[in-house]
Amino acid sequence: MSQDKEKGPVNVKLLLIGNSSVGKSSLLLRFSDEQWLPEDESSATIGVDFRVHKMEVKGKRVKLSIWDTAGQERFRTITSSYYRGAQGIILVYDVANRESFEALPRWFSELETYVSKSVVKIIVGNKVDKEFSRQVSYSEGQAFAKRMNSLFVEASAKTAIGVREAFQEVVENILDTPELWAPAVSRSRGTGVAGGSGGGSAAADGNMPGSINLSQPAAEQAAGGGCGC
Repeated sequence: MSQDKEKGPVNVKLLLIGNSSVGKSSLLLRFSDEQWLPEDESSATIGVDFRVHKMEVKGKRVKLSIWDTAGQERFRTITSSYYRGAQGIILVYDVANRESFEALPRWFSELETYVSKSVVKIIVGNKVDKEFSRQVSYSEGQAFAKRMNSLFVEASAKTAIGVREAFQEVVENILDTPELWAPAVSRSRGTGVAGGSGGGSAAADGNMPGSINLSQPAAEQAAGGGCGC
């Protein structure tokens, strides 16, 4: 454990996707800041936003770059470029909105285009606090996730149920898949293979759309990152 800590943190990029108004931003706010904004006080994400969060998983220090994408169709051309370099995808639907659940196959179709099969995916059924108006059962969500070879959890950004567990589980599975993060670590240390191809080298270089240099000062990140729309 001490040797892992001496090597520095593992950089992990996560992407939140799903239809508009399913609570992606609320899940991220609850996880990163332990806060929740009522729906009438929150606003739709415009383009893409990100947060950096540090945690320790399996004895390793992990620095998360978490990207929160807009679900609106008109922003799809902006968010599509941000898939590159992602090691984990969090697909969110609203358990009280069946349309958001039925849209998941379309989101998975995008994943087939933009990310490799080794990328860890988790489906999150959000807003379980609205049990009285539930339209998608737990078993149905779980069965779909199993068919798509994805992790599954139900959560509530409002009550915090399942939120940390969702992020924790996806990060644990990424750490269990060294091919997703080890190339970036070795390259940043100057021991990687020059001229590599694919998501590994792009993630290591940190210059693909949607990436941030986690060693760069926060002020510079704000000036150069995020959505330019």
